[in-house]
Amino acid sequence: VQLQASGGGLVQAGGSLRLSCAASGSIFSDNTVGWYRQAPGRQRDLVAAITKGGSTYYADSVKARFAISRDNAKNTVYLQMNSLRPEDTAVYYCNALNTDPIYYRGSYYADPLLSWGQGTQVTVSS
Repeated sequence: VQLQASGGGLVQAGGSLRLSCAASGSIFSDNTVGWYRQAPGRQRDLVAAITKGGSTYYADSVKARFAISRDNAKNTVYLQMNSLRPEDTAVYYCNALNTDPIYYRGSYYADPLLSWGQGTQVTVSS
């Protein structure tokens, strides 16, 4: 299964971007899917996830600013990012989740199911 994220770019603080991630095969339609991000020198964190039934999870840092959605027919997941902040700067990756997201101190945690694909760089200038 190949994962291909796209839609990143350079945006000013307060701006918006919409990320897309397509997967080969039907892996997305069969699993909870999430967006992770990794800033330089930091671990890769789960920022949003969506179940097969459409339930969503958001890290506190992005809640009310980001929206995750999915199109099972296209095996694609999206991340609409609004009111972007410089601290949102990171490489964003998508993946299916191997475990249910667990909430702890403002963040969700879940192991990825697949090997990581190519991420997309998001840079927010102040």
